[in-house]
Amino acid sequence: MDMKQLQTFLTASETLSFTQTAQLLDYAQSSITAQIKSLEEELGVILFERLGKRITLTEEGKRLQQYAQKMLDLNVDMKKAMLNEQGQAVLKIGAQESQCVYRLPSILQQFQKAHSQVKIIFKPVHTTEIAKDLLQSGDLDVAFITDAYKETPMLHRERLLQEQLVFVSASTDSNADREVFSLQQLSNETMLLTESGCSYRNQLEVHLQQEGALPIQMIEFASIEAIKQCVMAGLGITFLPKMVVEKELKNNNLKELTTSMNLADIFTDIAWHKDKHISPYLADFIEIAKMMYKKF
Repeated sequence: MDMKQLQTFLTASETLSFTQTAQLLDYAQSSITAQIKSLEEELGVILFERLGKRITLTEEGKRLQQYAQKMLDLNVDMKKAMLNEQGQAVLKIGAQESQCVYRLPSILQQFQKAHSQVKIIFKPVHTTEIAKDLLQSGDLDVAFITDAYKETPMLHRERLLQEQLVFVSASTDSNADREVFSLQQLSNETMLLTESGCSYRNQLEVHLQQEGALPIQMIEFASIEAIKQCVMAGLGITFLPKMVVEKELKNNNLKELTTSMNLADIFTDIAWHKDKHISPYLADFIEIAKMMYKKF
């Protein structure tokens, strides 16, 4: 049973003529007869009495009239709803706080000039594993992954840039002028860090555990801005992507610490599920992001 058959049935039930129905719907009369016969066979009832050249509705046909009209009306409502959904498109983006605050505003500004009707939703993505799960479940359309490189066969990834990670302290820190910041010296420091699960925090913690060198105290913050303010106040040192402290370094509010630690490079990729349907507005967002990251 399909909508075409139901429309044919309703038209025939009103005209009580297969010939007239064929003319109204622009079908061959044999097609009308075949559609009605197929519908009767599927339902297991007779819908029309054939009395010579005339047809009349059976009781079963009269009952079907009500349901067929409801189904056709519901089909129209469904199509309208889908059109409305398309008009109110949603783009679900995953990214770390550092990307959301320091990279994405200019990208979104460019995107919304072309797609002002698209609603944008952000979700936190701290690691490759979180991005992979959210992209695979459809909870994200696209993600910015800032992490050390990891194989993700189900994702399509494109490299945007390499992010430099740095240790920083308050510019007034008496230890800030040391030439090389060693792993052993870190054991005498208070570390102010992003939330547990953040990709670059994970990398640092693994490295420290392997070397058996842990700071005196580790204080966790939900906000990078809060970390920077506390470091500038002299409460400890931190380990962040250089992009988030560039302004403070330039203004001499923070001091970069040169380190002898051998930490892996960290990269920012844009990623989506390899089987994801790429809508026109998603394709535009990806291209704008790639263009803007070249400027970064």
